[in-house]
Amino acid sequence: MTAATDKRQSWWREFLRPNWVLLALFVVVFSYFAFTVLAPWQLGKDDQIVARNQQIEAAYDADPVPIYSAVDDRGAAKDGKEWTRVTLTGHYLADKEVLLRLRPVDSGPAYQSLVPFQTDDGSTFLVNRGWLPAGEANAVPDIPRAPQETTTIEGLVRKGEPKHESAPIDREGYTQVYSMNPEQVSELTDTKLGADYIQLSADKPGVLHPIPIPQLDRGNHLSYGYQWIAFGIMAPLGFGYLAWSEVRQRRSSTATRSATARDYAVSADTASGDAASSDAASHAPETTPGAPQRAAASPARRRHARYGGAKPDHYAKLRAQRNERF
Repeated sequence: MTAATDKRQSWWREFLRPNWVLLALFVVVFSYFAFTVLAPWQLGKDDQIVARNQQIEAAYDADPVPIYSAVDDRGAAKDGKEWTRVTLTGHYLADKEVLLRLRPVDSGPAYQSLVPFQTDDGSTFLVNRGWLPAGEANAVPDIPRAPQETTTIEGLVRKGEPKHESAPIDREGYTQVYSMNPEQVSELTDTKLGADYIQLSADKPGVLHPIPIPQLDRGNHLSYGYQWIAFGIMAPLGFGYLAWSEVRQRRSSTATRSATARDYAVSADTASGDAASSDAASHAPETTPGAPQRAAASPARRRHARYGGAKPDHYAKLRAQRNERF
């Protein structure tokens, strides 16, 4: 095996050091998560927002429908039917009102009124009547009671939220919860409620300040998803560039060391030759007058023989000026 082959193999052995191995593992893991977790997460959120916006637009373009056109027998929203506008006829169970505690609305803390609504056929659904801003020191504001007479209301079918980790509290004459969870309200009011709830529309009986409709804006999730894909591609490319730069630098350093070694070898051979010539000249018989003689080695050549090209000639400029004068 040649020395050049040994050097090439030694370059690649550098990449087996812990710093290169750890960097390679990090790049592989990062790209894997970028492609399989982070990018799908953002792209999935964008798909959900687009689907929600389409459902909201379709709900407002269509006329309200009876409640059971959008929910099943359990009172849960059918597939693709969330945000559907529905109508219910019946009456509020005003004495079973529960408050959603300090949910931010319109850039401030607010209380939302959750009241069961019993339809004429005996089913009961949780209705979100809307919100009122919290009072001083987050006190419960004066909340008008829901009407108890038979009436027809209109609202949007909404899916219930997961149960909050904080337990309900009884304060200021109201039972207060931290999430819009019909199952939890059903337990607190001892009422059988549907799995999802109704968000009351504006100008309907019993409404407070209606809950605002989400803005139909996709946000930046799509661009974030593309960015994670780009990062997943750029990470291995960056690692490859670092490895290529390392190999190129090592090849350049090896070539420089090889050239320097050759220069030293040539200088040593020249010095040995000059020394042999000087020794032969010192032992040679004297020549007769007029015979040609070998010119002695110049100071510059002797300096090159001794130091190679590493020692500068500080007197070259002075000699050049002296030659110009003469």
